Amino acid sequence: MNSSIDDRVLALAGLLQALTQVRRIADTGHGEGHQIETAINSVFMIDAADAETVYGGVDNLRSGLRQLRDYLANGNKDEAMGKLVLAVLQLERRFIRDKKMIDDIQAGLGGISPAEDQPPAVIDSETLAELGKLYSDTISTLRPRVMVQGNPHYLGQIDVVAEIRALLLAALRSAVLWRQMGGSLWDFVFQRRAMASAIDARMA
Repeated sequence: MNSSIDDRVLALAGLLQALTQVRRIADTGHGEGHQIETAINSVFMIDAADAETVYGGVDNLRSGLRQLRDYLANGNKDEAMGKLVLAVLQLERRFIRDKKMIDDIQAGLGGISPAEDQPPAVIDSETLAELGKLYSDTISTLRPRVMVQGNPHYLGQIDVVAEIRALLLAALRSAVLWRQMGGSLWDFVFQRRAMASAIDARMA
């Protein structure tokens, strides 16, 4: 895939959307169905031609693009989200150095979705449970772990925890994509105007 600011902002939008759903589910037990499907389907898009294809089109990322645009314009007003994003980006650095874990993840995804380039149109509870277990068996072994705060009532439910883990896997996939597109934390220092322009063009 060719690296560009445009692809990087799409990957960051995907990351923000996935983590927004993580927080929403942890707090309320429910997420927004379309955004969850966009995030989960992206996990199976291993060999997509570009970032837009990973998410099934820009329209599926409008919420994340608005969040990123607001951050670039107004700074980080959501400290909890900022910490969660940073934790996933740090997790990506540890994950990408572990070739065996990368192989295990790819093999696991192949078992969940035999045709990895054709993700399921509807995400069911069985798929979320299998993805959650894959995350638990692999990514959760990396330290320090990504800690999700929320309502203990919901965080004690097996299906809620599985959905959160599946979405964390999707967030990690977006973080990996961002790095593959040449992204780094320096983007937020030197590329803010270029990223904002790319978002504005996509949202027009």
